[in-house]
Amino acid sequence: MNKPPRNAQTTRLPSPAAGRSGRVSWWLLTACGVWLIALGLYFVAVRPPLLPEDPRFMGTTLEQLRTAVPGLEAWLQKVFTVMGGFMAGTGVLTVFVATVAMPLRLQATPWALGITGALTVVLMSATNFALQSDFRWLLLLPALVWLVGLVVYLASRGASSIGHGRGFCGVN
Repeated sequence: MNKPPRNAQTTRLPSPAAGRSGRVSWWLLTACGVWLIALGLYFVAVRPPLLPEDPRFMGTTLEQLRTAVPGLEAWLQKVFTVMGGFMAGTGVLTVFVATVAMPLRLQATPWALGITGALTVVLMSATNFALQSDFRWLLLLPALVWLVGLVVYLASRGASSIGHGRGFCGVN
């Protein structure tokens, strides 16, 4: 029977040794994961294929798009369903990393969180600024929350010795 590592956490919250900053980073990054899940479900179930800003960015009207490319909206709905599934899946994994890997202080955790944040919320925010999206300022918020959560987590890493000395992903 496999035993959990002697210093493994069994609670969802960071250990008391991680201190207040560990709890803050835990909450911020867990919230980002939950937000990604909600955003993904929005893309799957609610988001229309074209927002009012989309034809405006392309310099056309919705009516002109429908005439020129009659199947565009049906195709985009499928694309957004797949994209939403990936968003929600990334959110689930982010919540897992925030609730399991962060409290264990696994060495690869900051890299995983940093790269994931850059490829998801930061890239989405930057793209929405490039598109002059109506939602660009709102979509900057998750990127900033992610960044603050990562910085606070990095700052709190020295507060606890849990997981230190472990190799990549906690394996020696």
